[in-house]
Amino acid sequence: MAQHKDPTYRLTDIVGTSTESIHQAVRNGIARASETVRHIDWFEVQQIRGTVVNGEVGQFQVTMKVGFLVED
Repeated sequence: MAQHKDPTYRLTDIVGTSTESIHQAVRNGIARASETVRHIDWFEVQQIRGTVVNGEVGQFQVTMKVGFLVED
């Protein structure tokens, strides 16, 4: 892949989830997206939400915008 002085990125939204924490939801989302998307360089958290089950947090959900390098 050629290296460009001024790279171009494509954006996509993903939602990472975790029953543990918001931080783990981010890590899970990025790890999973990296299995099918090449050259992910950055992310930006857009929303944080979750589910409530029996009065307790059931699952954290983090919506992220992910930037990945456009290939030649």
